Amino acid sequence: MSERGVDERDRGRSGAGRAVGVALVAVILVAALLALAACGEQTPGFFRRTGSADEGCPRPASLTGAEFNDQERGLRVLRKAAFRGDFFAQLELGSRYAAERATDKNIEDPIESATWLAMALANEQGFAPINRVSRGPFGGWRPLSRYDDCRANERGSAYRRLDRTLSRMTLEEQEAVRDRVIYILSTQDAPGFRTLARLHDGLYGPFGEPQDNPQGREAWGRRDRRDGLSAATGLFRRNDVDAYLYNYLAVQTGDVGSYVLLKDFERSSPNRTQYGRFVEAKARQWVPPFEFYPNKAPASGVPFSDESRPRGDAFELATSRVSELPFIHVGRALRYLGISEIAAVQPTTLSKREVETLEAVLGHPMDGRLSLLERVRAIQLAAVNGSSEAQLVLAVMYAEGIGVPIDYARSFHWFEEAARQGSPEAKFALSSYFALGVAGVADQDKAEAVVLRIDSALAGFAPSAARLQAVLAQVSRSQQRR
Repeated sequence: MSERGVDERDRGRSGAGRAVGVALVAVILVAALLALAACGEQTPGFFRRTGSADEGCPRPASLTGAEFNDQERGLRVLRKAAFRGDFFAQLELGSRYAAERATDKNIEDPIESATWLAMALANEQGFAPINRVSRGPFGGWRPLSRYDDCRANERGSAYRRLDRTLSRMTLEEQEAVRDRVIYILSTQDAPGFRTLARLHDGLYGPFGEPQDNPQGREAWGRRDRRDGLSAATGLFRRNDVDAYLYNYLAVQTGDVGSYVLLKDFERSSPNRTQYGRFVEAKARQWVPPFEFYPNKAPASGVPFSDESRPRGDAFELATSRVSELPFIHVGRALRYLGISEIAAVQPTTLSKREVETLEAVLGHPMDGRLSLLERVRAIQLAAVNGSSEAQLVLAVMYAEGIGVPIDYARSFHWFEEAARQGSPEAKFALSSYFALGVAGVADQDKAEAVVLRIDSALAGFAPSAARLQAVLAQVSRSQQRR
């Protein structure tokens, strides 16, 4: 055989060998992927059977019955669990308020749906592995239970649903979603503030998950193609100052672990420590977006129930002191809200119907008994709705720790709100803040204090008028000496 024939035969054998090699590699890859899927390992998005029935996690049993009261009762149960951090209750509320079932059309509320989907995505229960085992000689880890895989599927679905919902909203509606998430997390003490810090930290995923979290990476999409879920991933903007602020607020709760995380945060980037002094001042002035969870109800009349009360000894002590507050202030708040026709001076003056009306507005169970917390909520609700008298009372409550824990930042905020409406008492109180210089809340400013006291005196507030007369007398005496 010629040399040319031998070469052609060798090349043919070589080509056949390469083809067999490629085919063998392909078979091995497919087998590996199938093995991973069979083990419950999280596989790339284009291989996952999204929406498969066997990947759905156990969810709360359906509590919605044919009657209105059954639906309301079901929502209360879900909301209590969701406020306590139950991942699946949060997902279920996202579905209920999205009216995915025909029976929920009367409670449809896109803002509320987006709020709970965002809470579920930020919930560590959704992405923290439950049990992991070594993958073998090739290294790495894989979930031991399919529960990890079904949660991954739930998170992927929640990302897409949240993106669709937010994409249909105005900027103001998106801001409302953001404010509600911030408020809920701010009521959860150190863990909530730490979650808020991760939501604003560029070193974490879109909803505070680890950077290597598959659902977070898929939501962000490929940078070169910009095929991510931009509405969902842009709900919380990355910002070192805000991330630092929430870490600092977590430390202020007295949580030791938060202190360690704050130091890690400061060391994670050379530029972050420069914000320390600015953040410390900002933290003392920080107030959450709401007094309590917004009670606006959808067309169904089922209000968002109020499970957001702070926890801890400070709250319990403040609540026990509500009896020190003259009840007339509660009565005036109820009259301002249109719940009662007269300003009741005693709880017994209120009828059972009037108490139940307040409870219905707040989303509390209607038992007809006015609790200490409901007295506080009545004043807060009137203040939020524009009553300068209730704003003044609420400011004093925060300053004294009656009904609410002592919080000088919130006290100053409500004095300001009342002063804007012309309250001379509030102006006098603000003048004291500026005269004394409450650390971090109002810097000492004698000139501003004098201006506010003059305004208060001209409006007829007696203590301020007496002080002004004393100042004028001193001025006149000093002029006479000259």
